[in-house]
Amino acid sequence: MGVTLLDNRALRAEAEIEPDPVHTGEVTKETQIIAIYGKGGSGKSFALANLSYMMAQQGKRVLLIGCDPKSDTTSLLFGGKACPTIIETSSKKKAAGDEVRIEDVCFQRDGVFAMELGGPEVGRGCGGRGIIHGFELLEKLGFHDWGFDYVLLDFLGDVVCGGFGLPIARDMCQKVIVVGSNDLQSLYVAKNVCSAVEYFRKLGGNVGVAGMLINKDDGTGEAHAFAEAVGIPVLCAIPADEDIRRKSANYQIIGMPGERWGSLFEGLAENVATAQPVRPKPLSQDELLGLFASDQVGGGVVLMPATQADMRGATYVEKPSLEVIYDAV
Repeated sequence: MGVTLLDNRALRAEAEIEPDPVHTGEVTKETQIIAIYGKGGSGKSFALANLSYMMAQQGKRVLLIGCDPKSDTTSLLFGGKACPTIIETSSKKKAAGDEVRIEDVCFQRDGVFAMELGGPEVGRGCGGRGIIHGFELLEKLGFHDWGFDYVLLDFLGDVVCGGFGLPIARDMCQKVIVVGSNDLQSLYVAKNVCSAVEYFRKLGGNVGVAGMLINKDDGTGEAHAFAEAVGIPVLCAIPADEDIRRKSANYQIIGMPGERWGSLFEGLAENVATAQPVRPKPLSQDELLGLFASDQVGGGVVLMPATQADMRGATYVEKPSLEVIYDAV
């Protein structure tokens, strides 16, 4: 019991640590920093691995940073091979009394530079705090002096703690892209991301949503309807195709010039580069449900309040209150 209490205190103390101030020095090079958010399993990491590969083939200098604790962004780029994460490497180096070097955490494939922030072991730390720590370490490694045309940040959208909202809350990126499919859960996450962007805009933030990437598009239209409802463009619709599914499962890059799906990612790369960030129109839960047929999401369900009798499973007679009410003088 004592160990559990100590662990809880340590976790609370960790969560209360404020991150270092955001870098405010002069910008020395034009770099587009783009945060891509999506529900876990929506295929955003696969899409980003292919997008970054295509951009590199087009002559752009691209840095891909995986900010999802699953650390699957780079494994998709590197054919299934997992690279050491920044959090894991930092912990090992600190224990050995060594400093982390860029060659310890950043790796290349065909012109794409990539790294993973990583996260704590299950039950042993705050994922959001891990993201903050990772970015603090990147700053020490010279993040603001690196010369890239694009920095793509792959963020898990269905986690709402502060670390995962860092790029939006602290203007660390110029624009946000949301990833979703024609399903309620992924669009629910996209709705929340759009709401977060608008919330921080009202507080003086400058980040906007540049558009939506629809993945596993089966043609039913809900994701397109969502994009229209919140007022953002669709940057690309990747079809629900068996060839894509199989190659994704085998960690194969499909965003190659001249290949079957090359033109799809060429168009996506152009749209990502030129899309201007806008302020999305946040949707309510009922408005989101309205994008789907009622027989798909239970739109005809009516909320019926429960009574004390319902809760007790028996007849309930309300007892007189003992509260004394005085007449106004």
